[in-house]
Amino acid sequence: MDGTVLVADDDRTIRTVLTQALTRAGCKIHATSSLTTLMRWVEEGRGDAVVSDVMMPDGNGLEMLPRIHELRPELPVIVISAQNTIMTAIQANEADAFDYLPKPFDLPDLMQRVSRALQTRKTIRRNTAEAPATAPEELPLIGKTPVMQNLYRTVANVVNTDLPALILGESGTGKSLIARTIHDLSDRRNLPFVTVNAQDLETLEGPAKILARVKGGTLLFDEIGDFGTEAQARIVRMFDGLGDYQPRFTATSQSDLGKALEAGNFREDLFYRMSGVTISVPALRERVEDIPLLVQFFLARQEVNGQRHVDIADDAMELMRRYSWPGNVRQLENFALRLASSAREDIITRAEAENILANQPAIRQHLDGGEQARLSDSVRLHLQRYFDLHGRDLPPPGLYQRILAELEIPLIEISLDATGGNQAKCADLLGINRNTLRKKISELGIEVTRRRKLM
Repeated sequence: MDGTVLVADDDRTIRTVLTQALTRAGCKIHATSSLTTLMRWVEEGRGDAVVSDVMMPDGNGLEMLPRIHELRPELPVIVISAQNTIMTAIQANEADAFDYLPKPFDLPDLMQRVSRALQTRKTIRRNTAEAPATAPEELPLIGKTPVMQNLYRTVANVVNTDLPALILGESGTGKSLIARTIHDLSDRRNLPFVTVNAQDLETLEGPAKILARVKGGTLLFDEIGDFGTEAQARIVRMFDGLGDYQPRFTATSQSDLGKALEAGNFREDLFYRMSGVTISVPALRERVEDIPLLVQFFLARQEVNGQRHVDIADDAMELMRRYSWPGNVRQLENFALRLASSAREDIITRAEAENILANQPAIRQHLDGGEQARLSDSVRLHLQRYFDLHGRDLPPPGLYQRILAELEIPLIEISLDATGGNQAKCADLLGINRNTLRKKISELGIEVTRRRKLM
């Protein structure tokens, strides 16, 4: 790397680490704990790139970005922040930051970003759109985990583009919320946001009515994977027949559209039209560290709505962290509401949490699965919960054989029962050698009872 980097952070350790790393990389460094000093350096023409914290003792780093761009439009600014919310990423993007990185950051990652900033040194475009009116605490998109930070950055990068957005994720992860956030933070925020389902496209007049309602705003095709072929065809024709007031197209799907394509259940031309940008919303089990933040948010919101203040005991919170949450954030929200309304004391105990978790309808529905349930889905859920119960630790070694044994035992027992204990018939039913069956019965300690099978 070659160039001078201005570093502004009130944390002495971070200043020291960045100074040492960037110096070793060949850069010249000016480091300060003051935004006032940073702005003086910028005004003096110093620096080829800036790395700045947001919250500083004498001001907000994001609020300085417009002034920096006014003075030095070619100067790239990398924003780092411990305020890991989607609004921080959005505001950094709208203020034309060269890049945004949440704390704690990965040093090699930051070094690569500084290197790109020094290499490009291109003029950063100015964004004059008004700041969104929604307050950060009102946004229900909460999380500090890396997967959520990646989601924030993706949303920030696509907000003011016209690319169609395909938002993928499990039920209850907040896919529709992402679509609404993109609209509310975009230049179309004052235009309609219209949600479309398959029934809206049943008639030939459906597309025209939808376009008349949206008026150049944002369209959301909710769970587009469930749309029939005729509805899909009408969406394609809608794409091809747009007039002067073109809306932004977004769609959500919890189904695997790739498999739907292969099966011929989803149009290829619609898939490529909709997937201008694909946004994957993580399941709650993929961001366990965010569960305490979400629970605290939901409880605080209940407190604002008149509920008394309650806290969560540490062992109760640990139980929540280890739970698999197949209903994702939506299920966690309902769970938190029940906790708040049923708590006997000001601190919710593990026993109270266990009592509510034991009767979660989403769990029973997921386990029952209905007629469409696959064995692999139930096995996957069981294995995920098994891993979740170990928290950050791995299960004991030998997992493969233990899991195979757990599958083999009921399979052989049920097959023996179905064949009245006749091992020859059971082996034929399973498609294995009779001696192999006998060996497994012995190894697994399976009891064999011969009887006449009643049909």
